Amino acid sequence: MSTPDHDPWVPPPWEPPIDGTEAEHLTGALGRMRATLRWKADGLDEAGLRHRIPSSALSLGGLLLHLAMAEDYYLTTKLRGEVLVEPWRSLGHDGTDEWEFATDAFTADETYAVFDEAVARNTRRIEDALAEGGLDLVAHVDDGNGNHARLRRLLVDLLEEYSRHTGHADLLREAVDGRVGEDPPEDWVPVWLASGS
Repeated sequence: MSTPDHDPWVPPPWEPPIDGTEAEHLTGALGRMRATLRWKADGLDEAGLRHRIPSSALSLGGLLLHLAMAEDYYLTTKLRGEVLVEPWRSLGHDGTDEWEFATDAFTADETYAVFDEAVARNTRRIEDALAEGGLDLVAHVDDGNGNHARLRRLLVDLLEEYSRHTGHADLLREAVDGRVGEDPPEDWVPVWLASGS
């Protein structure tokens, strides 16, 4: 008796592993949240990225800028103790906490590029940090009593940041054009993966 041929399911490139190491699961979950957030904001013009609902100052464009900056902050300032300067100074960041939610200075293409470039460079930073010391790599940031966070904690915190704001993006995107859904279509590819970064 023959059985029909079935192509095995090939997971999308952002899907975390079914059975992997702790580092693979953390970076895989972060990759899925990055892709989901980016898809929620994908394909909009400036008006769509700037759209706000009456009860909030958040916008999809603001979330992209905020999470791009969060990536750099966690993986330069908190991890390495480096001052967060570029590319943010050149982009006009004025040092305030709400700049990314208040600015409307960027085109849609520029907004997407800021986010996509941050993901690409911070993916490399994570890879370098894991190669250097694994998840137990001691970070620069401490609790004020000399107890330093580990890379593991920074990745969990960054994942939490994405998770919270992806929920916001769900509501904002639905308000813009009705797009809903938990995951991107399987044939959608984030820019940083399409470019081989």
